[in-house]
Amino acid sequence: MRKNQSFSNPIIRHVQEYSSIYSFIIVLFLMGVVFGAVIVNSLSFDQKDDLYYYLNQFFGQVSDGKVAAPSDLFRLSFLHNVKFLGLMWILGISIIGLPIILILLFIKGIVVGFSVGFLVNQMGWGGFLLSFVTVLPQNFFIIPMFIFIAVMAVGVSLKLIRKIFIKQNIGFHIFPMLAQYVIAFVFAVGIISLAAGVEAYLSPTLMKSVMSYVNK
Repeated sequence: MRKNQSFSNPIIRHVQEYSSIYSFIIVLFLMGVVFGAVIVNSLSFDQKDDLYYYLNQFFGQVSDGKVAAPSDLFRLSFLHNVKFLGLMWILGISIIGLPIILILLFIKGIVVGFSVGFLVNQMGWGGFLLSFVTVLPQNFFIIPMFIFIAVMAVGVSLKLIRKIFIKQNIGFHIFPMLAQYVIAFVFAVGIISLAAGVEAYLSPTLMKSVMSYVNK
């Protein structure tokens, strides 16, 4: 009975169907995070000093309230992330874009790992707190959607490759697959809009509070 219920649940069914791809994508992303953190330690003192100077300028503007309007931050965050998702989505149906999807996700992991690693490396405990309020809140929504769309894109790409090059037609229906692919993208865009709201309206306030605590 429980087995029938699990197969009737679309989320469980989806995870079971793409479990191997999820495992590979998550490991690839985590490798990017680790690589990004390692890059921080490979930077020269002058490079770290220059980056920290610009970072301090930005944090100073945040502390003084000299940041862009929340509506502008929302728009920039939303467009940036949707473009990234859209690129992966398009690459999924282009067939030849399969390796680029993996590279993009790896790069996203590097960015996250570098951001957190640099803050912690330069500011210690204060940097950890800052990364917790500036990187984590929006990425709590963004990263799962990037992984979700990457998995869907890889899955679609592999199915199309089997269809076109290996001529595997058993159980393959292109229109239902594309319909699910479109629905997945629309769902991800909805979650990304929520993440953009967090980044625009919540993160600056949290950042300002943490900066006040760190500068005491």
